[in-house]
Amino acid sequence: MHDYLVFCLCAPMASFGTYAGHERRGSDRVPSRSAMLGLIGAALGVARTDTVGQGALRRYRVALQPLTESAPMRDYHTVQTVPQTIKRPASRRAAIEAAGRAINTTITVRDYRTDVAVAVAMWGEEEAWPLTQLADALRTPEYVLYAGRKSCPVSAPLAPGIVRAPDPPAAVCAVAVPDWLPRPVRGPITCDPFGGGVPDRIEFGPVEPIDRTLWHFAQSEIWHFDRAATS
Repeated sequence: MHDYLVFCLCAPMASFGTYAGHERRGSDRVPSRSAMLGLIGAALGVARTDTVGQGALRRYRVALQPLTESAPMRDYHTVQTVPQTIKRPASRRAAIEAAGRAINTTITVRDYRTDVAVAVAMWGEEEAWPLTQLADALRTPEYVLYAGRKSCPVSAPLAPGIVRAPDPPAAVCAVAVPDWLPRPVRGPITCDPFGGGVPDRIEFGPVEPIDRTLWHFAQSEIWHFDRAATS
């Protein structure tokens, strides 16, 4: 048995990206490990430029389970760039006026998920902060918490707590579903690797934060459990 920090992340709109591109930024159904470490860091008040604090956050591991059949939503952005021949414009307006018809206009795509609710469990072998301190920080965060982007605020208190469970999938299944959530659907579990586990499948993704200021992320294993619970 092991102690786990558990909470429920709810938002009317969220963006859980992995690979980032200029023309399109997609969204997964659940947030990545790096997103959850960023959420905890925001709650604690760990700045992105705090390399020591950011490194300490990497000691924690994450398990996630969607509680809703969140629907995809796509947004389109118009982006304008000016030729490189225009050097050091005084303002964006001046740059656009100087470009005239030579301005380059492109459409980029941003994907979101709507009506999101995700059960989260976190644990660590060599914890930089006790799980109880993380729970307190989620109740009274230093920075505003949001679901992937600043335009996606959380819609309900995270209601963090500490549970004892035999493994991370069992811990995430112990997250209490909000009373107001209609017809909760516990989907497949996404989890960091843990000792003794036998996942249904393994994938790799850019979920390990290396440098927050430079937006550098490393590839890491992502375990998936198709069953709703292991306990």
